[in-house]
Amino acid sequence: MQKDTRIVALMIGRGGSSLPGKNVLPVHDVPLLVWAAAAAKRSRYIGRYYVSSDDDEILATAARAGYVPIRRPAELSTATAQSTDAVRHAMAIIEAEEPADIVVVQHANVGTITENIIDDCIEGLIKDPSLSAVVPSHEKAEYHPYRGKRVDKEGLMLPFVATEGPVSANRQDLPVCLYFDHSIWAIRSQAINDPNGQGPWPCMGQRIKPYLTEGCLDVHDLEDLKKTEDWILHHKVARPEW
Repeated sequence: MQKDTRIVALMIGRGGSSLPGKNVLPVHDVPLLVWAAAAAKRSRYIGRYYVSSDDDEILATAARAGYVPIRRPAELSTATAQSTDAVRHAMAIIEAEEPADIVVVQHANVGTITENIIDDCIEGLIKDPSLSAVVPSHEKAEYHPYRGKRVDKEGLMLPFVATEGPVSANRQDLPVCLYFDHSIWAIRSQAINDPNGQGPWPCMGQRIKPYLTEGCLDVHDLEDLKKTEDWILHHKVARPEW
């Protein structure tokens, strides 16, 4: 299949962060978000590229990588703003230009992504029209919700999830629990505005299939940047032209 303008990349990222400017900090001397952009540019399928942000430097950096800037309004740029609302805002602008069938939502603070992962997720949606999304996901048994605790009014720990019977201390006995990577979300565009989409990211719709990975690295501190550099070297990711 050739590149298709109805298959769209949408990168999202806010300017505010506990690590200032993290989305454009250097990773092997290339801005972090450019590694994500380059992977999408190498995709066999994606034909249009957009970036949604409130931050001038993010918009300019992504634009240099070939992404069309979408200025995010202030109400969608706060620390409590929901990413689904940002996606829906951007999609209204994108589809006003040309309808889209599939949207690959990218996170500007994740450089641990390859074009193979992107294309595999897109192909999952192409092959199964019943799916609303295909999302890279990983297992983290040590943080299984059956092991999680909440804190009551007395400051005491209680099971966070109620179970019908006793919970095994052995990880292999627990039912499979997956967590989204947040490197990308491959979403069928018609699912993005589904009022009954699964929380906490309802823009993914209701029928979400996992694409199993070993996890990714959301960059939140300088150590994460170093881990991202190591991941890129280990996976022999091509250096973006920059």
